[in-house]
Amino acid sequence: MAKASQTGGKTLKTVDKKKDAAPASAAPGRAFDPYLRLALWFTLALTVLRLTVLFVTPLELHPDEAQYWLWSRRLDLGYFSKPPLIAWIIAATTAIGGNEEAWVRLGGPFLHAAAGLLLFFVGRRLYTPAVGLMACAIYNLMPGVQLSSLVISTDAPLLALLSAALLTYVHLPRPADKRSIARAALLGAALGAAALAKYAAIYALAGIALHYLVERDARKAWSPAAAAAAIAAFAVVLAPNLAWNAAHKFATLSHTAENAHWTPGSMFNPGELLQFLATQPGVFGPVPFGILIAGLIIFRLRGLTGADRLLLCWVAPPILIVSLQALLSRANANWAGAAYPAAAILAAAWLTRWRAKGWTIAALATQAGIVLFLVVCAVRPDLADRIGAANAFKRSRGWDSTVDSLIARARDEQRGQGLSAVALDDRFLFNAAAYYGRDYFRHLGAPPLTMWMRRPTANNQAEAESPLVPTLGRRVLAASYEGWYAPEMAADFKAVSGREVLRVRLDAKNHRRVEMFVGEGFAPLKRDPVTGLPPNYRP
Repeated sequence: MAKASQTGGKTLKTVDKKKDAAPASAAPGRAFDPYLRLALWFTLALTVLRLTVLFVTPLELHPDEAQYWLWSRRLDLGYFSKPPLIAWIIAATTAIGGNEEAWVRLGGPFLHAAAGLLLFFVGRRLYTPAVGLMACAIYNLMPGVQLSSLVISTDAPLLALLSAALLTYVHLPRPADKRSIARAALLGAALGAAALAKYAAIYALAGIALHYLVERDARKAWSPAAAAAAIAAFAVVLAPNLAWNAAHKFATLSHTAENAHWTPGSMFNPGELLQFLATQPGVFGPVPFGILIAGLIIFRLRGLTGADRLLLCWVAPPILIVSLQALLSRANANWAGAAYPAAAILAAAWLTRWRAKGWTIAALATQAGIVLFLVVCAVRPDLADRIGAANAFKRSRGWDSTVDSLIARARDEQRGQGLSAVALDDRFLFNAAAYYGRDYFRHLGAPPLTMWMRRPTANNQAEAESPLVPTLGRRVLAASYEGWYAPEMAADFKAVSGREVLRVRLDAKNHRRVEMFVGEGFAPLKRDPVTGLPPNYRP
């Protein structure tokens, strides 16, 4: 079994020459060794497959994707709920090919391809080219990465930039020398760019700090000048977004904090913690996740190499912090995604060290099978319906038809007594209408698309930028998603008429319900800031 320790920024290994030694052509000094060629061909093939799926899938934009597209129409240094990088990426891809769904999503496959190749180089640096190749494969075949490659989300740029930051970090000289300042600045810039994708980049800072505390070799990489360079570069890259937040009452930071949903008196939820942990094999892959758990049990920290400890310091903060969040309130499955680039390398290293060929085949075969299943479902959602997986895709279906019906009603009302606005009560419906109704709402003379606000303060960007106000409330086509707040919306108008219930079939079991009516004389009632209800309201 190989033994490793880190000296001077590189991993020194003692191996069984007959079994573990890499061929001379695979030495890290060779730019295009056989392992790198395999990583490139594998990444290219998988990326071509993913791009093909994007252009043939009938799945429509999820409302969050539509929201990011809407942001990309007006580039800024920040947005209500997310930093700006996702909008910049979509602006670039749609400038090339237009506003169809595939071009909105185009950045995802390329960003994950870049992340996988960056992890190859990290694995090669810390261990061997074979580990780098396997890490590239494990990452690219992660179920979470495959799902993220079929949509456009903040996770794709986050993971790509965290992979770049990790590669820079493992190249910091130990002990620090003149190169440290430039490389530390590059590390800070990469982490700053990752934070422009998603504030979960902060977990990497926690990982670096943890590594500094537990590993003497890590402390050798930092001089005061190198630390200052890293902090300065991070601040410079992130400063425009922080300035935007300061000018907008720290909207993004406040929204991110509100997502924690910490409620005094209900801050112990072991069921939520168990549910979050149960989803993680579905994000990382069941066999690789099992390898991580088995490795920690076997090594018990004391048997870890220096490279193992480095990677664990990057893996631990996202999983531990999000687990605590789940215990105190709730957590989505992807919130710990920042852990898995480093985890892919660690799982690859342990599989290689154990010479576990059977488990390696099982890991890659299982991951590949999940990828194939997701690809087939994306191309043929009806097959997902037949096996009972329709719920997984229902939020990416039926929006075009929903918006078409909404616009048809708006056109009828315009030809009659006219409309002063179209008002919606849900951000999902608003974002879908903005995207699938873009040709209608951009026309001169079309009624503006607005959001009816249930609470006095904005809870999303649509409410912040396009609220329904009395000056637009002469005659409004109001639409309530699933009819949840239709009575409350109606209570804000002096007169209501033309009630209509729209049902859009999504699959054999699911449909979408939208309740529409015309409201005249918008005069919003005063509402409780917590419940959103007017005083003495009775539905």
